[in-house]
Amino acid sequence: MIEILNTLVSLDLFKEFFCCDLDKCHGLCCVEGDAGAPVTPDEVEMLEEAYEKLHEDLPLQAQQQIEKEGVVYPDKEGELVTQIINGKDCVFAKHEGACALCAIDSAYRNGKFHWQKPISCALYPVRLSTVGGMTAVNVHKWDVCQPARKLGAALHLPVYQFLKEPLIRRFGQAWWDECDIAARELKNAGYLD
Repeated sequence: MIEILNTLVSLDLFKEFFCCDLDKCHGLCCVEGDAGAPVTPDEVEMLEEAYEKLHEDLPLQAQQQIEKEGVVYPDKEGELVTQIINGKDCVFAKHEGACALCAIDSAYRNGKFHWQKPISCALYPVRLSTVGGMTAVNVHKWDVCQPARKLGAALHLPVYQFLKEPLIRRFGQAWWDECDIAARELKNAGYLD
């Protein structure tokens, strides 16, 4: 790990390749797993607003789950996560053909909502944790994202470059610029291909 502006950054951010391949994975990250997407307390209000604005775009089961339980719940570690249906589908997932898409992200991209989606979703495969009072930035490896790793490798697209926009959203431009400098220095020192 290296320190970048008060964060601890895994070298995997520079070494691993990634590029979402929705044609191959079909959005499984929105419907697999044992809990919803991690959310910050500040994002709960945005999720509630998203539900008010987009509830008609969501499946009936999702609407019922949110009406009954709210947009988030604490997972087994006590962290807030989005509600899920039947122990897997995020309540904000909508199915279009064979693909699961985020209703919030779709609305944002179509100019129908002002917020993109929870930062944990935007940052995936990066996961954040706290280590010694600092934010640790790690790359999570999940089987459903094998097509993304394969496409990223074919494009030679490191995780930090694939996630430029959400990393800037979370940490700021200066932080990302330092990552870019670190990547060049690591490459020049022979740590990266």
